[in-house]
Amino acid sequence: MSAESPVQWTDPERQQLEELVAATELAWLTLEVDVETLRVEIDNFALVHHQLLGPLYARLDELDALIAETVAVRSGSPEDIRRAAEARGRVEALPDLEALLADLPPEVAEPEPPRRVRPGKDAQRIYRDLARRAHPDLSTDQAEQQRRSAFIARVNEAYAHGDTGALEQLAEEWSTAPETAPEPDAPDRLEWLRQRLEWLKAKIGQVAAEQVRLERSAMGELLRLAPQDPEGLLTELAEQLLAKAAERQAELDRLLAPVPDGASRGRAVPDNGGDHRDPQENPTMFTQLPSTDAASVPADAALLDVREQDEWDAGHVDGALHIPIGEVIARIDELPEPDRRLYVLCRVGGRSAQVVQYLVAQGREAVNVDGGMFAWEAAGRPMVSANGRDPFVL
Repeated sequence: MSAESPVQWTDPERQQLEELVAATELAWLTLEVDVETLRVEIDNFALVHHQLLGPLYARLDELDALIAETVAVRSGSPEDIRRAAEARGRVEALPDLEALLADLPPEVAEPEPPRRVRPGKDAQRIYRDLARRAHPDLSTDQAEQQRRSAFIARVNEAYAHGDTGALEQLAEEWSTAPETAPEPDAPDRLEWLRQRLEWLKAKIGQVAAEQVRLERSAMGELLRLAPQDPEGLLTELAEQLLAKAAERQAELDRLLAPVPDGASRGRAVPDNGGDHRDPQENPTMFTQLPSTDAASVPADAALLDVREQDEWDAGHVDGALHIPIGEVIARIDELPEPDRRLYVLCRVGGRSAQVVQYLVAQGREAVNVDGGMFAWEAAGRPMVSANGRDPFVL
């Protein structure tokens, strides 16, 4: 063998480890890309699910509350009142969107359009390539790891939005950036390969566990029903929710239908959070309950406000007793003496009607204030707020 062509001796164990580490590293990166893709899909699916179906779920909750409140007003049963209060509690009060948006800068006030549930094929391809080339754990140099981490964070953000253009720019940026490669012939290379292999196996276990967690999450389970057409699944769910809402509305209409002549049951419509002049809430529905208009309530009357805490804080009658409707039964002993007439208020008059019917059934003298706090405010009666600001009816 001449000096011009030396023989390259190779340690078989080291060569085998080099190949095994490379294969394991590829398996880890591939799994991590797959899990990150799943995470993005689930996050985006949850966002679109909330944007498209959130209002429908809210409408169903509102209809359920109205139905429960109407049943409670008619029966006067403590159990029905409790159920009505629970149903109303599930209804989330929406903020004044116009007021919220008015305080935001123009670039933020414009709502973000729904994202695609799954990033496009090009975005997936570029992301996979960048993750394999620029992942922080592919370097052993601390400074290089920090540089890669910052870069991958930008990649993840672009991928989460499915922004193929931004990913292409990042790919071009990385291709021209200097990279710090570990020394290939380090003296302790064999031991490093063994440690690297163990680390990669542990990493694959962690990523696989995260994959299982994501797949078993509520949105993950839902997404698995139609992994190839998540948008179609959302459309199908929307149709199902609309059908349920129609059924609930029909049930509510039936409950609010005029009572035949001679019927003995009380009829009052629940406080649905809308304007007190809503045609669904008409004075004849309260004829069997002791009631009065807001202007006629004596100045020294004993008042019970059965609204929720945020409604009370916004504006209430000074000196009134505040017990949310869901707590009336448990706190019955806090009411004034039984022989004193009690005037009951809520926002519109529905919830207070439920409480009046219950109190009358218990032998107490109670009167519903028709129109609730809206009527009280319209009559020019005094109010205060919990924070010292100008009071208003929430």
